[in-house]
Amino acid sequence: MTATLHVGLVINPLAGLGGSLALKGSDGAALREFALDLTPDKRRRALDRALRALKPLVNIADTFKFTCWAGAMGESALRQLALSKTVLGSTDSELTTAEDTRRAVTAMIEADVDLILFAGGDGTARDICDVAGLRCPVLGIPAGVKMHSGVFAVSPEAAGELLCKIATGGLVNVGKAEVRDIDEDAFRRGTVWSRFYGELLVPSNGHYLQHTKAGGREDQGLAAADIAAWQLDTMEPERTYLIGPGSTTAAIMTAMKLPNTLLGVDVVRDSRLVAGDVNEEELLQLLQQAPGPATILVTAIGGQGHIFGRGNQQLSPAVIRSVGLENISIVAAKSKIADLSGRPLLIDTNDAALDLDLCGMRMIVTGYDDCILYRVSTL
Repeated sequence: MTATLHVGLVINPLAGLGGSLALKGSDGAALREFALDLTPDKRRRALDRALRALKPLVNIADTFKFTCWAGAMGESALRQLALSKTVLGSTDSELTTAEDTRRAVTAMIEADVDLILFAGGDGTARDICDVAGLRCPVLGIPAGVKMHSGVFAVSPEAAGELLCKIATGGLVNVGKAEVRDIDEDAFRRGTVWSRFYGELLVPSNGHYLQHTKAGGREDQGLAAADIAAWQLDTMEPERTYLIGPGSTTAAIMTAMKLPNTLLGVDVVRDSRLVAGDVNEEELLQLLQQAPGPATILVTAIGGQGHIFGRGNQQLSPAVIRSVGLENISIVAAKSKIADLSGRPLLIDTNDAALDLDLCGMRMIVTGYDDCILYRVSTL
């Protein structure tokens, strides 16, 4: 099956309305009182900007799956563009509150969306940060009065182009960005006080090839070393790591100064080799005896793009299920992903139900603290 990008859409219908009133923002009771007297046509700023972002997606609608909240919080925009959607819930009033945003985002994360797309300003970003944190990538359509945070695209159209690039296999970095906001009351008194509230994971249009030589081609050895350094810095004590075959994963073993089975699976814990070149039965036994959780580290076969089912059958359906789908880490140089020309990474575990569960958008570690969101599919 072909993976689709599952997008959760959240629109703050009041975003940006305070700008024309010189209210220095759209938070608080004053704006809500004003909005009560506005007709729906005069409350269209956030909707119109969301439509501008969504319009480029219409031509490739089959690569997207949308989940939203009812009415002005998302459903209306998707309906206007004839984009199919699943509506998770509704609000009592179109004059929505911060709590409505938090409820919607919480439900979307529980629905396992790949990315949350929201139209709003810094206040909306704060509400989303409260419940999303670093659990799910987020992209802001700039629609507010204040946008000091680093989570917004430069324009609604840029947000749409970024989503299209992700959905069609483009290499789009995913990294942390600050959520900031100013104190609106202080701003109205002439004091600009910007405060850091937290961080969100945000896709960004970074360079396709981060490490280049004069020829402009990524040095895969250098990329593998960067990936290895990041894995070492983020490894957890007492966690068992099942390190699959491949030169990229071999670089992780080399960085730990451990012997490596280039074409096999090695087991590591606390930077020590627990067992080398193990089979499925041995893996299941080691997992049963492990003192804590486990992680599978795999890379893609160059040219093919397979991450399971080619050369690493030791990582069987039983092993994968024992480790947990949420504990799979995929590592690959960006040049290896670019060579797929937009085709997805592939899985073929010989278990159709597991293959289906593994399909979708997944984070791929491509360097030191450097990740992209990319499709995984069965064909």
